[in-house]
Amino acid sequence: MKEALRYLENAKQILLSAPKEDNTYTDIKPVQEACGTAYLAVLKAIDEYLLSKGVDEKELPKSVDGHRDLLRRYALIHNGKLLREFEKLYKALHIAGYYRGLLEDVNMVKEAFKAAEAFITKLG
Repeated sequence: MKEALRYLENAKQILLSAPKEDNTYTDIKPVQEACGTAYLAVLKAIDEYLLSKGVDEKELPKSVDGHRDLLRRYALIHNGKLLREFEKLYKALHIAGYYRGLLEDVNMVKEAFKAAEAFITKLG
């Protein structure tokens, strides 16, 4: 999970550049970039996990649905919570944080990043 953790560390560094005032990010652009990078860290972790389970690199998913399907196939047997955690991270980091730019509360972003790190650690 070394590569996934590197991406997550990059996301944290990007987030440090985001100005904040009264527990609110005042410039959403670096927050969006950080959330996007943190979501990529989650995807990298899933890819690394799948490779460790014998999935060929050419068969790694190219879409969120593909990640869901392969998580269901390879991880659900071991831990049914992983798929739910992935869904929460997808919605928080990718949709709300990156795509829509809705995460401006500092604590919410910190919690999403903690959840991403916990998810990556579980896969490792």
